[in-house]
Amino acid sequence: MTASSGENSAERCSLSGLAPLEAVLFDIDGTLCDSDPLHYYAFRELLQELGYNNGVPITEEFFVENIAGKHNDDIAKALFPDWELERGLKFVDDKEAMFRRIAADKLKPIDGLNKLKKWIEDRGLKRAAVTNAPRDNAELMISILGLSDFFEAVILGDDCPHAKPHPDPYLKALEVLKTSKDHTFIFEDSVSGITAGVAARVPVVGLTTRNPEELLMKAKPTLLIKNYDDPKLWAALEELDKKRGTDALRA
Repeated sequence: MTASSGENSAERCSLSGLAPLEAVLFDIDGTLCDSDPLHYYAFRELLQELGYNNGVPITEEFFVENIAGKHNDDIAKALFPDWELERGLKFVDDKEAMFRRIAADKLKPIDGLNKLKKWIEDRGLKRAAVTNAPRDNAELMISILGLSDFFEAVILGDDCPHAKPHPDPYLKALEVLKTSKDHTFIFEDSVSGITAGVAARVPVVGLTTRNPEELLMKAKPTLLIKNYDDPKLWAALEELDKKRGTDALRA
C-alpha cells in the first residue's frame, strides 16, 4: 500500500458506527502537545555527553524508530542492550528531568485542541489520558495545557501489566471510565500508541504531528488527521452527531 492510497482509505473510514458516543481517550505526548522535539533534544544532548554512537548525534529518524511513543523500560533496553536495566533507566530518568525543565516554557497545545475540548464537554462525554509517560511528565503536561480538570482519569503504562504497544492501558481506561469499546475512540500519534488502541479493538484517530503518514498507516488507524482543525476530523464528528440524532429519534 502506498502512502497516498493508505491516506485515502483512512479518509473513507467513518466513526458514525460508534453512536451514541460515550468516551474519547487521548495519548499525551504528540497528541495533546507537540512535545517530541523537546524529548528529541534532551535525548540527543545527553546521549552525546555519553559518547553514544561514537559521539555522532542521533537523528530524528533514529528517535522516531527507537524512542517515540515507547515506554521507558523499552527505550532503555533498545538504547543500551549491554547495560544493566537499572543503569539504563537512570539515564532515562535524567533525560525526563531535563525534559520537565525545558517543557514549562515551550509546550503548546496541538492546533484545534481547545475547539475539540469544547465539543467533547458540550456532549458530556467521558475522557481519559492514556500514556507511556512517567507520572511526573504526564501531570506536568496536562497542567501546562490547562487540562487538569478536563480528564476524569490518567492511565499510565506503569499502572498496567504491559505498557503500549500492548492494549492493557486502553483496556484499563475503558474499565475505569465504565465505557464500552463500541462507543469510544482514541486519539494517538505514534505507531506504538495506534497499535495499542487497535489491539484493544477501539477505533483510533491518528495525528501526523511528527511521525510519517506511511509509518502510521502500517498500524491501521481508522482515520489520519493533521491536527484537531483538520476538516476530515470535523466531517467525521458531524457524521457521528447526525447518527446520534437519528438513533435518538428512532428510540
